[in-house]
Amino acid sequence: MEKLKEKFIENALPAAQQIRELIKKYGNKVVGQYTLDQVFDGMRGMVSLITETSKLDPELGIRFRGYSIPELRKKLPKIPGGTEPMPEGIFYLMLIGELPTYEDASNITANWARRSNVPKFVFDIIDHFPVNTHPMTQFSVAIMAMQTQSVFAEEYREGKLNKKNYWEATYEDSMNLIARLPRIAAYIYRHTYKNAIHIEPKPELDWAGNFAHMLGYGESIEFKKLMRLYLTIHADHEGGNVSAHTTHLVGSALSDPYLAFSAGMNGLAGPLHGLANQEVVRWIMDLKKEVGRKPTKKEITNYIKKTLEGGHVIPGFGHAVLRVTDPRYMAQREFALTYLKNDENFKIVSLLYEVVPPILMELGKVKNPWPNVDAHSGVLLVHYGMEEYDFYTVLFGVSRALGVLASLIWDRALGLPLERPNSVTSEWVKRFVEQGG
Repeated sequence: MEKLKEKFIENALPAAQQIRELIKKYGNKVVGQYTLDQVFDGMRGMVSLITETSKLDPELGIRFRGYSIPELRKKLPKIPGGTEPMPEGIFYLMLIGELPTYEDASNITANWARRSNVPKFVFDIIDHFPVNTHPMTQFSVAIMAMQTQSVFAEEYREGKLNKKNYWEATYEDSMNLIARLPRIAAYIYRHTYKNAIHIEPKPELDWAGNFAHMLGYGESIEFKKLMRLYLTIHADHEGGNVSAHTTHLVGSALSDPYLAFSAGMNGLAGPLHGLANQEVVRWIMDLKKEVGRKPTKKEITNYIKKTLEGGHVIPGFGHAVLRVTDPRYMAQREFALTYLKNDENFKIVSLLYEVVPPILMELGKVKNPWPNVDAHSGVLLVHYGMEEYDFYTVLFGVSRALGVLASLIWDRALGLPLERPNSVTSEWVKRFVEQGG
C-alpha cells in the first residue's frame, strides 16, 4: 500500500470515530443564530459546513491546517535549490494534517507521475473543439470524459463498496485526476493558442515544473518558480467558496470525484469566482489604452472613478470574507518584487494598491477595500509571456483540485451525509415576519 494512503488511514479512521462520538454527545448543542439578511445574502457567515483542509479568518487570511501562507513558503518542501514550495507538499498537509518532509513530497511526485497517463480519447475530444471554445469549457468536458475510468463509479455499480470504504475509491479517483490535470490543461492551452503543437511531459520533473514544461515555458526557471507558488496559494480557500462547496455538494450525493470536480470547475468559471483574474488583466489593459502605458496616480484615480460611475466594480478588490489584504496577494507581490519589480504592469498594480482602497472606503459601502489574489496573478503570467487571459482560470482549476479533492476524500472518510438544506418561499418569509418570527 502507498505510504500516503497508509498515513491517511492512520489519521482519518480515528478522526471519523471522534466525530461520531462528538455528534452523539453534543449533537443537540446550538452552534449559532442567523438572520433573514444572511438567508437572502447567499448564506454569508452561516456555519454549515465541515472542511478539514483550511480555514479562512476575516482578519488573518487563509490557514492551511493552521499554517499561514508566509509560514508555508518557508516550511513546505522545495525542490533542491528551489525557492518556492512544491504543491505536492500542500496536498500532503491538507490530506494528512501535518507538514511533510521532502521525501513525503517526492513520493507524491512519483505517485502522480505513475498515474498521469491520459486516455487518448480525452485528447481526441479536445481536438474536436473549435479553437474559440473557452478553455474552461474544454477543461470541464475533459474531466467529465475521464469519468468512464472512475474507480468509485465502477466499484459502487458492481456492489463492491462498503460505506466504510467509500474514501478509498474516492482517494484513487482523486489521485488519478490530480495526476492528469496538468497534462490535460497544457494540451488545451497548446490546442487553443499554439496551433496544436504539443509538448510531451517530463515525468522526472516535479508536478508544477512538468506543468510549466508542457505549457511551453520550461526554459524559464522563474516561470517554474511562479507555477509552484501559484499552484500552492490557489489550492484551497475553506469550504464555502463556490468551487469547493459545489464539489462537496455534488460529492455528497456519492457522485464520483470526476463528476463532483467537473461541477466545481463550472462554478469556478463564473465571473464572480475564478474568472475574476482574467477580468483584472483586461481592466488594466483597457486602462493603459485610455491613459497610456505609464499612468500617473491622478490618471488611475480618474479611471477608477469612471469605472465606478459606470456601475462596474474594480476587479481584484474586495472579498466576501476577508477584511484585510489577501495574503495570497502579498505572496505574489513579494515574488514580483524579487523577479519583476520594473515590469510596467506590476508598477500599475502597485499604484492600484495605493489608490483603490481609499476611494472604496470613501464610498462607505465596501466592507473590504483591499486587493484579493486575483488583483495580482494575471500580471505575473503576462510578464512571462502568457497573455491568453481566458486560460488563467484553468490554471486556477488545476490548483484548486488539490484542496477540494483532498476535502472530498475527507468527506467520505468522515461519512458526511447527503447535503440537503431546507428552503422556503418568499411568501413563507412574509408570514414568518408578520407572525413575529
